[in-house]
Amino acid sequence: MFFRLILLIVSLMSFLRNLHVFSCDENCADKPVFTPSRLVVKHGDRTSANCTVCQHCLPNAANGLEKSVGVIEKTETTISWIIGTMTEWDTSAICYYASNAGQCCTKLLVTVYQPPHNVAISFVDHSGPMLEGHQYTLQCTVQDVAPVKDLTVTFYKGHTALGQLQSNNTEKTPVTESFTLNIIPSNKDDGVQYWCEAKLELGPEGPQRPPVVMSQNITATVHYKPHREGSSHRDPINLTVLEGTPLQLNCAAVGNPSPSYTWTLPSNMTTSSSRSVFRIGSVALQDKGRYTCLVSNDVGTITVNFNVVVQRLDPKTRPKSSTSSILIHGFIMCFMLLFSALV
Repeated sequence: MFFRLILLIVSLMSFLRNLHVFSCDENCADKPVFTPSRLVVKHGDRTSANCTVCQHCLPNAANGLEKSVGVIEKTETTISWIIGTMTEWDTSAICYYASNAGQCCTKLLVTVYQPPHNVAISFVDHSGPMLEGHQYTLQCTVQDVAPVKDLTVTFYKGHTALGQLQSNNTEKTPVTESFTLNIIPSNKDDGVQYWCEAKLELGPEGPQRPPVVMSQNITATVHYKPHREGSSHRDPINLTVLEGTPLQLNCAAVGNPSPSYTWTLPSNMTTSSSRSVFRIGSVALQDKGRYTCLVSNDVGTITVNFNVVVQRLDPKTRPKSSTSSILIHGFIMCFMLLFSALV
């Protein structure tokens, strides 16, 4: 019975003390002043704060400091709060004193932080090459960070920032959270590196250099259909050459994977090759007409057309022709087509 009475008295005293402190006036004229006004401390570190109770307190006015961790040291007008090792994630302190008007107090806000244990970037539900013009989602996962509401995550492409994201989570203990950003790659993004960084923005009371953790880099491979570089190209391309002179047609294009080339000649003969250039050492009148170059890879195909006009030589300057020269020209044409097909 006596033991229960003691417990009841202790509980009542604790209740009255808490009621005494938490029902105090935080808007009183001469309220206690904390230095610093906000405490930012890394979990596991040592820290401290001082409270100047009041400037015009009554002699022997009751005062104190309510806290859940650490110890206090008091003088007449100053109370020091000392934490050897910050072991809590959600804590605060209340400094108070008694006056004729009632209780006057100030609450010290405490931010306990922990930099991310790890930051990693990846693609959501995707692996391997990307296709130009399609949408993909980057994901930045930040592990064991607190408080996550003060975290800013930035996505980068090379040295270019793509976007910043923050969390709405108010949890004060360490959490793992993922942030996502949609991208639509172009052919110019082939080979670029994507990465992200997580930074704790803890305000002026926090570390002078905010804690920053960066992810690894992931190199993008972008597949895209062939296209011809440079300014716009005419189609068809019209060419006029002199009989007996060389002819060279070029339909070079870039693409990923590397494109292949198929030439269709005026005679409707076709030849496939990895080369973009078609050559005739000495053109004849029968070489005139449309030449079509088909450039293709796994993503798409483009067509480049050439209209070739062969001008006849002036009879006065034309060398004497013979059946043998015509046969030689035909043999050369067949050899070139066979060589292109083999290549």
